[in-house]
Amino acid sequence: VQLQASGGGLVQAGGSLRLSCATSGSTFSINALGWYRQAPGKQREFVAAISSGDSTNYADSVKGRFTISRDNAKITVYLQMNSLKPEDTAVYYCNGFGLYSDSGYLPSGYWGQGTQVTVSS
Repeated sequence: VQLQASGGGLVQAGGSLRLSCATSGSTFSINALGWYRQAPGKQREFVAAISSGDSTNYADSVKGRFTISRDNAKITVYLQMNSLKPEDTAVYYCNGFGLYSDSGYLPSGYWGQGTQVTVSS
């Protein structure tokens, strides 16, 4: 199973983007999924996660601005990003089939290829 992330781009500060993550080449449903991001020169960091039961958790830096959700078939997971800031600039990665808990998300070995988000000031 491969994960395909898409939806990145260039946007001005205050703008919005919606990222998508789906299984590639199949309709295999995703149970838990997390979004991570990595800015140049920094470590990859957790952004948001959703459980198989649609519980969600977020990094403090994106709470109130980002929303993670999924389609009814649980094939595609979305990350709606509003009120974007220049510090949100990073490559965003999705990780599927990890271990979700209310305190965080433990990633699996299934990573999408990353999609670039650039927020200009």
